[in-house]
Parts: sequence; structure tokens; C-alpha cells
Amino acid sequence: MAASEELYTKCARVWIPDVEEVWKSAELTKDYKSGDVSLQLMLEDGKNIEHKLDPKTKNLPYLRNPDILVGENDLTALSYLHEPAVLHNLKVRFIDSKLIYTYCGIVLVAINPYETLPIYGTDIINAYSGQNMGDMDPHIFAVAEEAYKQMARDERNQSIIVSGESGAGKTVSAKYAMRYFATVSGSASEANVEEKVLASNPIMEAIGNAKTTRNDNSSRFGKYIEIGFDNRYRIIGANMRTYLLEKSRVVFQADEERNYHIFYQLCASAHLPEFKALKLSNANDFLYTRQGRSPVIDGVDDTKELCTTRNAFSLLGINESYQMGLFQVLAAILHLGNVEIKDRDADSSVIPPNNRHLMAFCELVGVTYQDMSQWLCHRKLKTATETYIKPLPRLQATNARDALSKHIYAKLFNWIVEHVNKALVTNVKQHSFIGVLDIYGFLASFFRWICLSFFEQFCINYANEKLQQQFNMHVFKLEQEEYMKEQIPWTLIDFYDNQPCINLIEAKMGILDLLDEECRMPKGSDDSWAQKLYNTHLKTCSLFEKPRMSNRAFIIQHFADKVEYQCDGFLEKNKDTVNEEQINVMKASKFNLLVELFQDEEKATSPTGQVQGTGGRTRLSIKPDKSRDTSSKEHKKTVGCQFRNSLQKLMDTLNATTPHYVRCIKPNDFKLAFSFDPKRAVQQLRACGVLETIRISAAGFPSRWTYQEFFSRYRVLMKQKDVLADKKLTCKNVLEKLVQDQDKYQFGKTKIFFRAGQVAYLEKLRADKLRAACIRIQKTIRCWLARKKYLRKRSAAITIQRFTRGYQARCLAKFLRRTQAATIIQKYQRMYVERKRYKQKQAAALAMQTILRAYMARQKYQALLREHKAVIIQKHIRGWLARCWYKRCLEAIVYLQCCIRRMRAKRELKKLKIEARSVEHFKKLNKGMENKIMQLQRKIDEQSKENRLVNERLVGLESSYTVESERMRGELNRLRGVEEDAKNKANQVSSLLEELERLKKELSATQQEKKTIEDWAQSYRDEMEKMVAELKHQNGLLKKEKDDLNRLIQEQSQQMTEKMTRAIAEETQQLETDLNEERSRYQNLLSEHLRLEEKYDDLKEEMALSSNVSKPGHRRTDSTHSSNESEYTYNSEYAELEDGTRGREDVTRGIDTSLTLKLQKRVTELEQDKQLLRNELENREEQLQRASYINVFSFQARGAELEYESLKRQELESENKKLKHDLEEMRKSLLGNAATGAGAPGSPAYKVLLEQLNASCEELEVRKEEVLILRSQLVSQKEAMHHKVALDILYFVHIQLEKNKHVSAAPDLRKLNEDGELWLVNQGLKETIRLLEHQLQTQRRTYDNEVESLRSELQNVKEENNRQQQLLAQNLQLPPEARIEASLQHEITRLTNENLDLMEQLEKQDRTIRKLKKQLKVYSKRIGEMGAGQTEGQTSPGQMVDEPIHPVNIPRREKDFQGMLEYKKEDEMKLVKNLILELKPRGVAVNLIPGLPAYILFMCLRHADYVNDDQKVRTLLTSTINSIKKILKKRGDDFETVSFWLANTCRFLHCLKQYSGDEQFMKHNTSRQNEHCLSNFDLAEYRQVISDLAIQIYQQLIKCMENILQPMIVSGMLEHETIQGVSGVKPTGLRKRTSSIADEGTYTLDSILRQLSAFHSTMCQHGTDPELIKQVVKQQFYIIGAVTLNNLLLRKDMCSWSKGMQIRYNVSQLEEWLRDKGLMTCGAKETLEPLIQAAQLLQVKKKTDEDAEAICSMCHALTTAQIVKVLNLYTPVNEFEERVSVAFIRTIQTRLRDRCESPQLLMDTKMIYPVTFPFNPSCLALETIQIPSSLNLAFLTRV
Repeated sequence: MAASEELYTKCARVWIPDVEEVWKSAELTKDYKSGDVSLQLMLEDGKNIEHKLDPKTKNLPYLRNPDILVGENDLTALSYLHEPAVLHNLKVRFIDSKLIYTYCGIVLVAINPYETLPIYGTDIINAYSGQNMGDMDPHIFAVAEEAYKQMARDERNQSIIVSGESGAGKTVSAKYAMRYFATVSGSASEANVEEKVLASNPIMEAIGNAKTTRNDNSSRFGKYIEIGFDNRYRIIGANMRTYLLEKSRVVFQADEERNYHIFYQLCASAHLPEFKALKLSNANDFLYTRQGRSPVIDGVDDTKELCTTRNAFSLLGINESYQMGLFQVLAAILHLGNVEIKDRDADSSVIPPNNRHLMAFCELVGVTYQDMSQWLCHRKLKTATETYIKPLPRLQATNARDALSKHIYAKLFNWIVEHVNKALVTNVKQHSFIGVLDIYGFLASFFRWICLSFFEQFCINYANEKLQQQFNMHVFKLEQEEYMKEQIPWTLIDFYDNQPCINLIEAKMGILDLLDEECRMPKGSDDSWAQKLYNTHLKTCSLFEKPRMSNRAFIIQHFADKVEYQCDGFLEKNKDTVNEEQINVMKASKFNLLVELFQDEEKATSPTGQVQGTGGRTRLSIKPDKSRDTSSKEHKKTVGCQFRNSLQKLMDTLNATTPHYVRCIKPNDFKLAFSFDPKRAVQQLRACGVLETIRISAAGFPSRWTYQEFFSRYRVLMKQKDVLADKKLTCKNVLEKLVQDQDKYQFGKTKIFFRAGQVAYLEKLRADKLRAACIRIQKTIRCWLARKKYLRKRSAAITIQRFTRGYQARCLAKFLRRTQAATIIQKYQRMYVERKRYKQKQAAALAMQTILRAYMARQKYQALLREHKAVIIQKHIRGWLARCWYKRCLEAIVYLQCCIRRMRAKRELKKLKIEARSVEHFKKLNKGMENKIMQLQRKIDEQSKENRLVNERLVGLESSYTVESERMRGELNRLRGVEEDAKNKANQVSSLLEELERLKKELSATQQEKKTIEDWAQSYRDEMEKMVAELKHQNGLLKKEKDDLNRLIQEQSQQMTEKMTRAIAEETQQLETDLNEERSRYQNLLSEHLRLEEKYDDLKEEMALSSNVSKPGHRRTDSTHSSNESEYTYNSEYAELEDGTRGREDVTRGIDTSLTLKLQKRVTELEQDKQLLRNELENREEQLQRASYINVFSFQARGAELEYESLKRQELESENKKLKHDLEEMRKSLLGNAATGAGAPGSPAYKVLLEQLNASCEELEVRKEEVLILRSQLVSQKEAMHHKVALDILYFVHIQLEKNKHVSAAPDLRKLNEDGELWLVNQGLKETIRLLEHQLQTQRRTYDNEVESLRSELQNVKEENNRQQQLLAQNLQLPPEARIEASLQHEITRLTNENLDLMEQLEKQDRTIRKLKKQLKVYSKRIGEMGAGQTEGQTSPGQMVDEPIHPVNIPRREKDFQGMLEYKKEDEMKLVKNLILELKPRGVAVNLIPGLPAYILFMCLRHADYVNDDQKVRTLLTSTINSIKKILKKRGDDFETVSFWLANTCRFLHCLKQYSGDEQFMKHNTSRQNEHCLSNFDLAEYRQVISDLAIQIYQQLIKCMENILQPMIVSGMLEHETIQGVSGVKPTGLRKRTSSIADEGTYTLDSILRQLSAFHSTMCQHGTDPELIKQVVKQQFYIIGAVTLNNLLLRKDMCSWSKGMQIRYNVSQLEEWLRDKGLMTCGAKETLEPLIQAAQLLQVKKKTDEDAEAICSMCHALTTAQIVKVLNLYTPVNEFEERVSVAFIRTIQTRLRDRCESPQLLMDTKMIYPVTFPFNPSCLALETIQIPSSLNLAFLTRV
């Protein structure tokens, strides 16, 4: 027990035993020497005493720990580990620091404060979530987080064992642990399982908790709650097991105690209408609720508690009818307790007739009054042959009544637990669980003798022994694992093993075994059982004793102390018997719920029964197994047996999990807030195993340091030469020098292990070294201060001299500057006058030159123009004359040739008539030639028509040129008129001169009159001067009075102004606050709306997945959707929800939709028939083209065929137009009859549809017949044509052969060809054939062009038809009121498109005219330049015109681009996909202009507005918003993506404002930008929607940044030592905190600054608005400050002077970063003010009242709770620092008492400042934006 004797020197502090305080502190006044029998001590009150040492053991008293170790978070961090150190540490933390939680190794010690503390809010939960257990101050949330983290990390189930005395706070601790799990994990389904888990608490508290003398809400049963988690570690359900309900409390309560809460809640709510039938009244009116004489708990409203209980029942699925049934049973129990049983005689009893309470009981439970009154006073006895009914005495009858009450309540309790478990079970597979064990107030009788310890207390103490054994084994195992892990030599540590005590209770022939055996005996009694215990264990077991003065009691030596148990009632409670006849009456009840409570176990499984659970585990049961005959008493399990089995299963479950221990301590017996009774505390510490943990740890090496921590802490004890690169070797060398005894420490793999007291010794050495260093520092500082004072005085003298000399020099320089300035002013003034005169002359000369040159240029231009036109006229006339001459010559030659050939032909004809056999052949030949000639003639006519058209066009151009010349002549006439006006003006000058002479005469007359008036005025002036002098005197007097009044008024106005200014400032500040609150509230609603939207999307996806799984295969779609799928594919992805909802709402409105769909189907069939005809036509054309090379003579037949087919095509087009007309009529009819029932049979719309359907059917039949006729004609014509061509070829060949034959056979026939007439005919035929071939090719090309144009027209018609069908389908789905608007909108859109086409054609013509004019100017210029050359070279005008002209490059002017982008409807999905969904922010930010996607989207929107297409505007905006939401949902954790789309969304919003047409936004635009404003639509509502979207993106950005910064903040701002060596590392316990030494993976302040710079550069690259960047930076700094301050408030080890210096340095680095980025004005620095003030609070003095006043004025940004918390947590790191006294903290609290502020301790890290988007117009012109090809937006057209 004693430490090293050399430590017991003078001034050493020790602990000595004390009767009142258990341990008292004292200080040695004399060194201890070996052999001394006493110690000379001085107590803290100054009293000197002599402490005698034990002569046998010679043990010295315990040493005290150094002050810097007092108040540690972990008791194992103390250098001296013993009982007084533990007790003192807990007292200091509890009383001085108001900290109720302390670690003791693996145990969390929780002291009940008997006061509500603000340390369990959601902000505290968030602060502990994800933190290591040693990094934060001890808390129940830290234990829960450790269990949750180990479950996820180790894939092992966890358990939290909460134990302690009744009133120590076990239930509250378990409740907070479950709340933590419910908050951090959430639920895996939409059923809000975590709410149900928490809702089970008020139910179980109502039916299982009661007021005791020690606790107002004491749990009277044990429970083990398993909280189940899925594979993602979200709560999926829970299961509750209960143990040993205290049933006796239902019928009996001690003084100052109450029955279960539910009874008092019902009595307090008896006035409610629904409870009238229960016939309840005040709790004092019932026996079962008035025995404790304390029916009310202070501060508890039982009526409100019942509402809470009922709400919890409803949340868990127990409906109102079941609830009323439960309350009915509970009320019946109260009435049963009031049933008065009287003596009939000594051996029998009777219930008076018409007992109102018994009648109420029978009415409530549905049993007969006779049966119940019979069996309450009688009992049935069975023998082997007969059955007897035995009356009961009054006492036994009363006990039977109470037993029935207890039994009913127990059944009801089990039923509620069963249904609670059913409500907490889900279908999701359980992956793991965390169990929370809240096990009784079982320590109540361990540490003192109680004469009334009965069966229940015995079971509780038995459970405690089992749990204590499990705890000891676990602690021993962890200690052993730590030594083996560090490879420290393991020596066996002796610890208390309570297995013998457990064997005494549960082994064979143990206490429980003997008790069960005695219960099975027919005449067993408590006395006989006590004798069996004496005989069996009194001599064999040292733990079992017999009281001296009693034969009906026994004593057991438990782990904590001896306990005496009275044997009375053991057998009866172990049997737990109830009158079977009473049970049968209950089972025969008409009340269904009561029957359900009493039904057999096979039919109703209790939640505590043996039911197989998930994961192969079994639920524990304390009920007997009724698988066999329930009437066989010998097979019925006793309560002790059931409890032993349940306890064994509980231990098996706990052993299969990783346990976490919470020991609750009750500080006093009077429920006083923050009052600490050492006696009571040490009794509980001894009993709960905390001191055993300390003893096991102290037996080895309790203090453990890592090498890095030891080096950092004791670096001051090392010399420079001792410091090596290897920290481990350095520590070994230093320790060998500092501590000579090597048994005092051991070196492990990663830690150094110290014996008890060695850390205190090292701290003493460190303090001595630092004290010497402090003295040297003080000496140096004082020298430095004196020198600094001298230098300051010297510098002041030099400064005065410098300023004086500087003043003189400045005066001289000022004089010189003034002289030079005057000279310069004169020079520039003279220069200005001369320059102005010169400019005037120059301007006059230039004006004259300009007019003259312009006149000469116009004259020259007119001459050139006339000359040019004359040349053109000459050219055309000469050409016409030449052509006329040529035509006349040609006609004459042709006519001559015809005459000669006719003559020769006649001559030849005469010769051939004789020999010709077939004259018909030549007739056919001539006939074919005539036809061809006629065709040629027709072609010639067409050419002449074209020539006429060209001539007309030429005439039009000439007329335009004539108009231009006329305009120029008009201009010339105007100038001449101006010249004549000038001449007229000159004539007016003479008349003006005459007028001037007349005015001079009048002036002279006026001067004379003036002289007369001046004389009169002089006399009047003298008189006035006298009057003025008098008035001045009076004015002076009045002025004085006025000044006085003005001064008074000014003072009053100044006071009023100040008051108004203050009032306005306060009002403005209040309005700004209200605005920010409203904006924050609105943005919070937006975030909540976004969360609900995401949840809705998730649910929608889950439903879609479930529907796909449940219904595999193809899903049918609407016919309109399938027919339009290709053109409206986008709707399925982006507008599915909106369109689907609208479709479902409108599908039953208006008209008969099925008829419309039939009509659409019919139109589609007609279109298909038309397509078939078109395909067949194309096939025929290809066949004809392939056959065209056979003979050129087939042209005529083919032309006729083409004409026929063209006719058919025209008919089809006319038919299509007719269909369009029919659709239009149908739409008008529908719009005209849009009222209710318009689509019913017999209505006009129905008739129109029916008529059009019939007409379509008839037309279809006609078209089919025409198709058949067309096919037959095509086939016949083809065959006839082929046959005819073949015959013609054969016949022609035959004629040629015959001619050759006759020529060769008859030589005299040569005369026929003697003039070459046949050769001439042959040549003419060849020329004719070539001409026809040329015409055929030309015709073919023309035909191909016509076919292509017709195909394009057909395609357009088809698209128009499809669009009409889609519009029709959409209009039919719209409500009647919207159809007219939609039709009008469609018509307006169509007209707008046509107008645009016409405007485009007009613009093309204008461009052509401008181009021609420019060419004309170029030609004119060249003509002027070449005029001299033409004269010299005698070149004619015709030759000049005929020279080649080089092409002129005319660039397109930029103003022609209007800053709009056009896209097709079907390209909308592609636009959104390429511009939003698949866009990579990194490439855009680097290579393109910021905000380019926003500009492109707005330019597309401008075009939709320009064409007045509201549907396109709506779909584009909706698609954009949905796509941005989609990409953010997909990549919402990527900062670059979120920042990119925040910048683009804001830019898009600014564009909508800038080009909205509102004056407030247009004033920032250029004139060109104002031309680009939207003209047709007001998008103010969409601006609000996009603003909301921007707010959502901003909040997502903040969350993304918070997730990135969160891991860095605590490490970089608090843990990392930016200034090395300022703060040393204090000793830590078993719960190691995160090291503050910068390792490779540790975040530092530089990491935070680099991340902030990365954020800032990314936002700048994306073009984020500067004001928005400031708001983001402000939010970033708020997060940094809030997280840092919250961790500071929750970490005692961080509250020190050195840490305050580190924080202030870190804050200065953040401020420097703000300066570098130019963000000092963004308000970010102000958000760090609470952190700065907390750091200052750590560093200021904290002793006197002046210090308290300074702290109160300095810490205005901190709340009172935060200031007091920091002062309570302030912990000295070195001995030179002092703790803050309790009195000083009380002074601070008193001074801050009047502050009106929130009691919240932590800052809200989830708070987001309300964001605003100040209007930031863009100076970028839309027409200058170029779209890069990398965006794949080639389908966009610039307009």
C-alpha cells in the first residue's frame, strides 16, 4: 500500500482516514525516516496532528497526486491509484467543475446531479458523433458512440450494462443511450423505428416505474433492450426482455412511496369523458394507491403524463379500443383492492352484498358478481376421491384478493411488453444489435444491514453477483491483453473471485435448489427450509452464516458486504400461487382482452416467453414452461428456477457481446442538487467494482505513455545531446538517468509503463526545471523592458526633431510649388486661347471643303451613272439586233433547205413509190417525228417564257435604278431649295437694319426718362437710409432673441435627432434581425422541402423497384405515348411526374377519349397507306430509270406516266390538307362545346367525330380502289411500252436491211441517192436523236429535282401531321378551360414561325441588295480609276464591262447575330444532356468563360421567347431545373460540381433579371443589351423558383464543405501544436486521446488554409459572384469557429493557458488568409469572435472582482453557460498555473445573471446563415459568345 519511503519528505501531501469525510488531506511537517512509528502532519485547516502507523503492517498513508492531475477525465490517469485519490477526483469534478461523468478505465462513472443539465441536446449528440472516446470529455454519449463504432468496425454485437442503486440514474442513462442510437443511426425504413424505440420508454415507465423513498422514477423491474441494426447500421427494430417485476408493489407501498405511475395517471384523468365508465376518482379513494401517503410527485403532472403514454401507445400501433381495454383492466384492479372482506366467523369470511367496488370490478372485467364473491372467500380442495369447498378466513381471503390483483397486473404487464415488441419488429434482416441492460436498483442492500431483505432482494443480489463476476473477468482480460500486446512480462494479478458465492446460491444443493425442493414438499415451510440451509452450508461454506438471535434468517457474504435475509415468505413467493377458481372465473369473462390475458401459453406467446428470435438467439423468459399439463404442480417451474434460467441466458448473451459498463452513483440520500456525501459515494464505489478496477490496474503498471507523448512532455528534462533521431531510444536513455530503479518502469512496443507514483516524481522534476527557467526568463524580460523604455524615449526625441524639420521643408516646398503652378497655369491658358481660335478656323475650312467635294462627287457620280446605263442599253440593243439578224438568216436558210429537201423528197418519193412495199411504216415514222417536233416546239415555248421572265426581272431592276436616280434628283432639288432660302434670308437683313435704326431712336427717349427717375430715386434713397438705420437697431435686438431661440431649438433638435437616430438604428437592427430570421426560416423550409423531395424520390424509386420485381415483363403504355415516343422521349425522364399527374387528373374530363384515340389510329393508318403509295411510286421510278437507256423514244410515255403519278401525288396532298381541315374543325367544335358532357354520345363534338370517322372510312375505301387501278395501269403501260419499243426497233432494223438489200440488188436505184438526199435524211435523224437525248437528260435532271423537292414536302407534311396529332392528343387531355388557350397559343406560334420565315427571306433579299449595291460601288470605283486608261487606250465601254471582275469578300457584320440560339424540340434532351448532365466542371472552368452553360441556356430561352412558344419556355426551364437537381443528387458530394452549378444557377438568375425588361435591372445594361430583353413572357415566378434552387445548391455547397472541413478542424485548430513546445501533453488514462503531434496523416492548420484556398480558387474559376463568395467564406469561418469552440467546451484537456495561445495564433493565421484574399469585410472575422473570446478567457487572470468585471465586458459573444463551462473546465498544465476558484465562478454567474440569452451550451454547427443573391449584371454581350465544339452542341443554330 505504501509508496517509496523517499517520497515522504517535508511538504509532501498524504491522505489519512476520517470518520466523517472517509479520507482527509494532510501535509507532512517533517521528513519521514525508516523506523519512525508516527508521522507529523498538518491538516488543511492548519491543525497539527501526529498520525500513528500500524505497528504490524507499518504501512504509510496514501500520497496525494499533484494538483495538475486532479480532476482528470480518466481515473486511471492518476499517478497514485487508490481509494482516496478516486474519491477526491470524483468530488472535485462533481462539485467544482459540475461534471457528472468520469472514466475509470473501461467504466463510465455517472453521478446523479438531481438537476436537469443542458448536456443531452441534439447539438451534444452531433458533437460526440464520430469522435474517439478519449478525445471528448466523459459522457454517456461517448460510451454509446464507442459501442456503435465497435459494432460497425468489428462486426460484433455490443452491450451497455447500466447498474447502480435505486435513484442513481440508471433508467435515465439507458434512455439517453437509446436516444443517441436513434439520433445518429436513423431508421432503415419509412416507419420511423427510432421514434418507436424511444416511444417504448414512457409506456414502460408508466407500467413499470414507481416513486420510492430514493427515486421519484425508480424502475421496479429489470430490462434488457436489444436495438437491431441492418447491414448499413441503421435501426430496424428492437426487442425488450423483462426480469422480475415487483408485483408486491401493486398491493402494498411503504411510506413516502407510490404504486406504479399508471394508476395515478388514470386517477388524475378520471374527469375526462372517455374515462367516466371506469368509475374512478381521486387516488386517495383507493387502497392500492393511498398506502404510501404520497400520491403526488413534485413537478409531475399525471394528466399530461397519461397523454404522453397514450400517444406512445398510438405510435406503437395499439389502437384506442385496446388502450381503453388496458385502462379498464387497470381500473378493475383498483376497484378490486377496495373490495372489503369481513369476518363471518373465525374460519370464514364474507363480502357484504351489493358491494359497489366488486360490482364495478365485475362490470369492468365482464364476470358475474356471484362467482367472484364466491371464490374470493372460498377455496376448492381436491383429494384423490372428492373435492371440497373450503371457506377462507378474512386474512387469507384478503391475501387471495391481493394475489389475484398482482397476477392480473403481471399478465397485463407481459401483454403490453409483447405488443411493444411486436411493434418494434420489422421485416428487415437484422445484421447486428446493441443491448442496453437496465438491471434493478440491486445495490440497495449490499452495503448495510437490513432486517427486511426478502425473496426479491435475494434474487437481485444473486443477479449482481453474476454481473460482477462477468465484469471482473472482462477487466482482467483487457489488462492481460494490453500487457501481451506491448510484450510486457505478465505477472498474475490477484483479484476477488465471487464464484464461491455464486455456487452457494445456484449450485447443486445450493440455496435455490433447496428452496425448490422445499416448495415441492407437501408440508414445506420457511422454517424447515431455514433448518435445511443451516444443516447443509453452515459448516461447509465460509460465506454462509447464521444470525445469533434468529432461527428464521441467514447471512450471505456478498461481493460488497454481508446481507441478512429473513426467511418469511420465501416459499410462497417462490411458488407464486393463485387460486385456480379465480383464474377460471377470469377465463370465463366476456371481456375479450381479459380472456386473451389468461389464455394458455400454447395459444398466446408472451414477449418474455421462449420464442425463437432473429439470428438464432432466444428470448429469455421468467414464466414457467406450460408445454405440459398446467394443472400438474410438480412440473411447474418456480420463480427462482425461472429467474436462474433467464439470468443464465442473459449472461450468455452478454458474454457473446462486447460489454460497456456504466456505473451510476447516488451522491446523497436527500436528492439535493450537486451535493456529495463521501460515505455514500465510497460505499457504492466499493460495491460496483470501480475500486476493484483501480486495484487491478494499480497492481501492475497503471501509468502508460506513448514514446511520442513522453518525449513531448519531458523534453524539457533532456539535454540537446540526449535527443536522438530515434524517439524510443531517446526515452530509454533519459529514463535510465532520471529513474535509477528499473523495476519502476517497463518499455513496451509503443508505450512506456510506469509503476504508481513515478509520473508524480517525473512531474516534480519537470516543475523544478521549469521553475528555474522561469526565473531566468523574468530576469531577461525585465532587462528588455528597461531597454525598451530608454529606446522609446530616444525615438520620441528624434521623432520631434524630424517633424519640426519636415514642417519647415514643407513650407519651402509649398512656396516653390505655388510659383511653378502659377507659371504653368498662365502657359496653358494662353495655349488654350490660341488653340481654340485655330480650331474654329480649321473647322470652317473643313466644312467648306466638305460641301464642295461632296457636290463635285455627286456630279461625277451622276455622269458615270448615265454613261454606265447608256452602255448597258447599247449592249442589249446590239445583242437584240444581232439575234434578230441571226434568226432571220437561220429561218431563211432553214426555209431554203426545206424547200430544196421537199423538192428532192418529192422526186425521191416518186421513185420509191414503185418499189416501196410498206407505205405505212414511213407514215408511222413521220408521225413519230411529228410528235417529237411538237415536243420540241413545246420546249421552245417554255424557253421563251423563261426569257420573258428574265426580261421582266431585268425591267424590274431598271425600274429600281430609275427610282434611285429619281430620289437623287429629288435630293438635288432639295439642296437647290435650300440655296434659294439662303438668298431670301439675305433679303431679310436689310429690313432688320431698318428696324435697328428705329430702336436706337426709342433708346434715346428712354434714357431721358431714366435720368428723371434717377433724380427722384436719390431723394427717396436718403429717406430710406434713415428708416433702415432705425430698423437695423430693432433688427439687432430681434436677432439676439432669435439666436437665443435658435440655440434652444438647436439643442432640442439635436437631442431629438440623437433619440431618433438611436431609435431608427435600433429599429433598423431589429428589422434586419427579423429579415434574417425570416430569410433563415424560409431557407430552412426550402432545405426541409428538398429533404422531403429526396425522400419522396427514394420512396418512388423503391416503389418502382418493388413494382418491377413484382410484375416482370413488358409494361403497357398509352397509345398516344407510344405513337409519340420518338419525338417526346425527353418527357419520360424529366417531365414524367408533372405530365403523369396532369394526365391522371384530366383523363376523365371533357370528352370521350376512346373515340379520339380511334380517330387517331385511323389517321395513322391513312398515313401508312400514303407511305406505301409513296414507296411504290419510288419503286416505279427506279424501274423506269433503269429501263430508260433501252430507247429514247419511251420519253413521251414515261412523261405521261409521271404526269399521272404527279397527279396522284397532288390528290394525296389535297387529301392530307383535307384531313388537316377536318382536324381543325374537330378542334373548333371541341373548343366551342367544352362544357360538361361535351364528349357524350349525341353531343355536337361526338357527331363531328363520328362523321369524320365515317368520311375517313369511305375515303380509305376509295383510295384502296384507286391504288388497285393505279397499279394495274402502271403494269399495263409498262408492258405496252416495252412491246412498242421492241417492235419499233425491229421494224426500223428491218427497213434498213431492206433498203440495203434493194440498193445492192438494183443498181438503177443509185439514182435515188445520186444527190445524197438519203445521207442528208440520215444526218438529220442523228441530229434529231442527239437533240432528243439532250432534252431527255435535261428533263431527267429536272424530274430528279422535282422528286427531291416533293419528298422533302412530303416529309414536312408528315411532320406537320404528327405534330397536329400530338397537339390534338395534348388538347384532349387538357381541361375544357385550357383548350381554347392552347389552340390560340398554337395558332400564334404557327403564325410567328411563318412570320419568322418571311422575315428570314426578307433579310436574305436585303443582304442580296446590299451585296449588289456594294459590288456596284466597287464597279463604279474601278470605272472611275480606269477612265483615263480607257481614253488613252481607246477601249470601248463594252470591252471594259466584259473584263473579268475579281470577287469581293464581304464579311458578315456581327450585328446580324441577335444573341439567340435555336434548337429543335427533339434536341432538348440532347441539349440538357450535353450541357448539364455530362458536362465536366473542371474542363469548363479552365478552358471556357465562366458561366457559359448559363449563357447558352438563356440564349436558347430567348429564342423560345422570341417565337412566343410558351410550351418550349416551360419545358426548357423545367428540364434545366430538374437536370441540375439530378446532377446534384448524383454528385452532390463533389465540391467542384456543386460550386460550378451554384455559379451557373446564379448567373442564369442574373440573366433572367438583367433581360427581364424591368427598369430596376435595365439601368445597368447597354443599349444593345436592352434590345435583347425578353418580349413575350414574364418569368418572375420562374426567377423565384430558380432562386430557391440556388438556395438549395448553396446549402448543398455548405454541407459539402462542412464534410470536407469537419475532420480537419479539431485536429488543426486544437490538437496540433502550431507553436511547438508551448503546451505539454498531460498524462492520459486508458481512454487515450488523439495525439496532438503532427504525424503524416494528421491535419494541421496549414491543411485547413490549403483547403480554404482550394475552395476559394475553385469558386473564382467558376465565376461565382464576389458577394456570394464572401457569404460562403463567412459560413466556412462560422463552421470552423463553432466546431472548435464546441470541442473546447467538451474537452477538459484543451482548456488551459497554453491552448488559448495556440488558438489565438491559429485565428491570426486565418485572419491573415482573409487579408490575402481581400475578404476582411465579408464578416467572417466576426464569426470567430466567440472562439477568440474563449481563447482570451483562457489566458486572462481569474482571481479578483476586477478580473470578473473584465471578463464580463470582454466575453460579450459568449453565453453565460459557455463562460462558466470554460472556467469550470480550466485545467492547469503546469504547476505555475492556478485553478479557478468556485467563488470566482459564482461571482461571474452573479454578474451575468441579468443577461437575456439562450441557455444552450454549444453553438449550432448546422446553422446556415441566410443567403442572398445580390444582382450582378453581366457586361458580356450575348452576340459575342462563341460555343466551343467540345460541348457537342452543333445542333444549336445562331440566330
